Parts: sequence; structure tokens; C-alpha cells
Amino acid sequence: MEFKTLRNLENSFRQIRLYAIVFAVLCILVVGYAIWKAFSFAEEQRQKIYVLDNGKSLMLALSQDAATNRPVEAREHVRRFHELFFTLAPDKSAIESNMKRAFDLADKSAFNYYKDLSEKGYYNRIISGNIQQRIEVDSVQCNFEIYPYGVKTFARQYILRASNLTERSLVTSCFLVNSVRSDSNPQGFNIEKFSVIENKDLRVSER
Repeated sequence: MEFKTLRNLENSFRQIRLYAIVFAVLCILVVGYAIWKAFSFAEEQRQKIYVLDNGKSLMLALSQDAATNRPVEAREHVRRFHELFFTLAPDKSAIESNMKRAFDLADKSAFNYYKDLSEKGYYNRIISGNIQQRIEVDSVQCNFEIYPYGVKTFARQYILRASNLTERSLVTSCFLVNSVRSDSNPQGFNIEKFSVIENKDLRVSER
């Protein structure tokens, strides 16, 4: 009888120990889940920015890593430079205004290319011939594996004269370096070693 009692006590002790272990494991899981949810909630709150609108109301905005959007900004920077630099009207002040804005996005290599064209009388011919020139950027290829970032741009250049329309293939290369953001340079890049690789006529159509 005494032996049976001892066995019952031993079985009860094992059951209590098993229940205690299961309970402890459940507590650890609940605490771990609560800590994970707390950190997740805190991270979500850090990504929210509340903006005061004219001192009257709060607007919710979401923050993101600036580096995530850098490739898009780089391509837009290069695209904008080409649009300013290669879009020309037969008006001296308009050309100078576009060039000034383009030079804010690049180093002296862009100015040197402009100076070379100017010395050859390119812009004078645009003005005297009443020629319109515009550009359409097809693609901008950036290599973000190596800094400074190598860029190659493929575009179509359209030169509109009174008698015909000339379509040209334009291929340029440059390097992009990080710069300070400003009103004149919102993407925060600077173009270096700008050069034209190809600029040849594709077709000429009569008007």
C-alpha cells in the first residue's frame, strides 16, 4: 500500500512538472510575441510624420529611406539636364536661360561643350535660321555599383527648320556624384565629365 502511494506521488509530481514546463513555455511565447508586436508598432510609428499645415491642422505623412529612391532621382536629374541643354528656340535669351539652369546640374564639362558649340556658331545658326530643337530621352542607364555612378543616355533629337525636320540619334555619357540639394538642384546630384558619344542624322523629312 505504501509503495502504491509513493508511485502515485511520483506520477503527480511528474504531471505537475510537465504542466509547469508547458506553462513556462507558453509564458515565454506570449512575452516574446508581445515584445515583437511592441517593436513592430514602434517602428511603424517612427515611419509616420505629422506635418503642421499653416499652424492649423496636422497631416499624416509616411517617411522612407532616402536611398531607396536614389536611382529614380538620378535618372530624373540626367533627363532634366538633357531637356534643358538640348531644347533650343531661336531666341538668345531663351537659350541662355536654359543653359544657365542646365549648368546648375553639371560641372564645367557641360559649359566647355556649350562653349565649343558656341565658338563654331551653332547657336547663332539656330537663331538666324529660326530653327526649333527639342529632345526626347529614350532611356537613361545608370551603374550604381561603382561610385561615381556611370551614366549613358540614349535620346532622339528633333531639329525643325522651315523646309524640313531632321531626326538625330543622340548618345551621351557622364558620371554622377552626390551633391547638396537646392531649389536649382532638387535631386542632389552633379553631372561630371559630360560628353557626346554619338550625334548623327537618322532621317530628314520634307515639310
